[in-house]
Amino acid sequence: MNVRKSLALFLTVGMTLSLASCGQKTPPAQSTPPAQSTPAASTPAAPEKPVLTPAYSVEGFETVDSDGNRITTGRDATASRAMATASKYEVSQVGAEIMEKGGNAVDAAVAMGFAIGVCEPFTSGLGGGGLATIHTADGQDFFVDFREIAPAAATLDLYLDAEGKSNGNTVTGGLASGVPGDVAGLLYLLENYGTMSRQEVMEPAIRIATEGFTVSQYCANAISDAYEKAVQFPEMQEVYWNDLGLPYEVGDVITNPDLAKALQKIADEGKDGFYKGEIAQALVDTVNKYGGVMTLDDLAAYEVQVHTPVTSTYRGYKIISSPPPSSGGTHLIEILNILENFDVGSMKVNSAEYMHLFAEAFKLSYADRAQYMADTNFVPNVPLDGLTSKEYAKTRAEMIDLDKAQEFFYGDPTLFEHTDTTHFSVADVDGNCVAITKTINYYFGSGVMVGGWGFMMNNEMDDFSTNPESVNKVEPGKKPLSSMSPTVVLKEDGSPFMVLGTPGGARIFASVAQIISRVIDSGMSLHDAISAPKIWNNGGANNLQYENALKGYEEYAVTEETLAKLGEMEHGDITTAASGAVQAIQFMDDGTLYGTADPRQDGKAVGCN
Repeated sequence: MNVRKSLALFLTVGMTLSLASCGQKTPPAQSTPPAQSTPAASTPAAPEKPVLTPAYSVEGFETVDSDGNRITTGRDATASRAMATASKYEVSQVGAEIMEKGGNAVDAAVAMGFAIGVCEPFTSGLGGGGLATIHTADGQDFFVDFREIAPAAATLDLYLDAEGKSNGNTVTGGLASGVPGDVAGLLYLLENYGTMSRQEVMEPAIRIATEGFTVSQYCANAISDAYEKAVQFPEMQEVYWNDLGLPYEVGDVITNPDLAKALQKIADEGKDGFYKGEIAQALVDTVNKYGGVMTLDDLAAYEVQVHTPVTSTYRGYKIISSPPPSSGGTHLIEILNILENFDVGSMKVNSAEYMHLFAEAFKLSYADRAQYMADTNFVPNVPLDGLTSKEYAKTRAEMIDLDKAQEFFYGDPTLFEHTDTTHFSVADVDGNCVAITKTINYYFGSGVMVGGWGFMMNNEMDDFSTNPESVNKVEPGKKPLSSMSPTVVLKEDGSPFMVLGTPGGARIFASVAQIISRVIDSGMSLHDAISAPKIWNNGGANNLQYENALKGYEEYAVTEETLAKLGEMEHGDITTAASGAVQAIQFMDDGTLYGTADPRQDGKAVGCN
C-alpha cells in the first residue's frame, strides 16, 4: 500500500465513528456601481424568476448589524470530535458534513477547497493555487505546494514599458495569470492523504454551484467593487450580474451552472479533466484572447511539489509552517525568534511600547525577505537555516532600540547556516491538522473568466517583481514569491495546540505572528486574539499601519495618545489598514476542539461531536 495512503487511513481513525451534531489584501469597501440609465416606463418588466433555495442555509447567521458594524459573536464553536472553520459559513458546514460521513481531516479540507472556490469566487477557485501544511496524528509533517507557475513564454519584457517600468500586465488580462495549481493540489491531497472518492468530496461544491449560495454583505461589496473589471471582461457579468445588468446584492442567490459542469468533469476525469481536453483548451483560448501567452503544454506540465515544512520553536511551542516558494513560514519564524528576546507578555496589547516592538521586528524581517526570498528552484541558495536561526534572530533583536524607530536593511543570515488569500483550517481530536491557504491573488484575480466553465483566472504574476535585479523577478516556469503561511503549532509534548492561517498578501505572516504571540504571551482567548486590531509594518522603512477596532474590542483600539507616543519614537506617518480573515482551531486542555472564524469576513466554525 502507498505510504501516504497508509497515513490517510491513519488520519481516519476515530472519524468513522458516528459523528452526530455537526453543526489581502484589503477587504473591499462598500461602493456603488456607476449609475445606470432608468428604463423607460414602457419597458416590459423582466419575468419573475423562481425563488432559489441555496444548497446550504445561513438563516439566522448575521455578519453585520443594522449600523454596518461587523458582528463578532456567534463565530466560534466547541466540539469533541472534529472542527472545520473557513471564511464562509457554508464551507465550514461542508467540512463538518464530510467528516460526519466518515471522511478524515484531509477529505474535509479538499471538499472545503472546492466549495470555497464556488461561494467565495473573488478569493480562490479552479483558476488559482495554494499551499497546505499537514500534521498527522502520528507526528509526521508535510507541506504541499500547488502554487501557480509562470507560463513558459512569460518573459520579463512582456511586463515592462519602454522606460523599463511595470506596464500593468501583471495585474489584469491574460498576461497576469500563472498556470493554475488549485485542481492538481486538491486532488493530490485527496489521492495521497484522503480516503474518500472525488465524487464524494466534490459533491458539495457541485451542489452549491447548481443550487446556489446566498450573497452576504462582504460578497456583495466584492462584486460591486469589481464593476469596472466586469465591464472590461464581460464573461464575469454572466455569473455575477443579475438580469437587469447590475451586480447581485445582499440576500440574492447566485448559481453557476458552468462551474458545476467544470467541477463534475473534474470529479469524473480527475486531473486530466482540467489540465487536458475541453477545459484546458477553453482556458488557453480565453486567456490568450485577452493577450496571454499560456499554452496547452504549460497546463499539461503542471506538477504539485511536496516539501519539508520550516520549523522552529517559540517559548517551547513548535511552529510548523510554509517553506519557499512562500516567504511566510520562514519570516513568521524570524519574527517570533526576534520577539522571543523580549518580555512581550508584560506589555499591554496595542500599547505604544507593544506596537513599537512589533513594528521593529517586522521591519527587520521584511528587509531580509526583500533581499533573499524567491523560488528555490531558481534561487537555490536562499539561506533558510540562517533566517530561521535563533542566533541570527538574536543579532537582529539587538539592533532594536525600544525608545526609537529605525529603518533597517537586510542582515547576513548565511553566517548562521548549517552545512523557507483565503484560508481554512481542519482538525480532529486524534491530532490530525490541515491548514490550507488558497488564492487567485487580487479580488476576482485577473478579471478573466474562462468562457463556458465559470471560473476566474488568477493574477499571480503580480507577485513577481518587475525589477530585473530582484531574486523574485519574472522568469518562465518560475513560481512567484508568496506570503501565505498555513501553520500548525504544537505543545512542548508534541501534541497539537493550534491550526491557523489567514489571507492578506504581504501582511499574512505578520498577522499570524501576532495571533500566536497574543495567545502564548498575552494569555488572550483565540477569538479575542483574532478580533483585536492587528498592526503591520511591511518593509524595512517606517510604514506602520493599524486596524480600527471592531465593535466590542475598543479596549484594544489604537488611541490618539498611543499615536502621539509612536510619533515621539519617530515612526513617521502612521495610517490605518485592514487585512485578513484568520481561521483558527485550538486544542483545549479538556480534550475538546475550539474553532473560530474572523468576524471581518463571513466565517463561522462548525464542529462535530
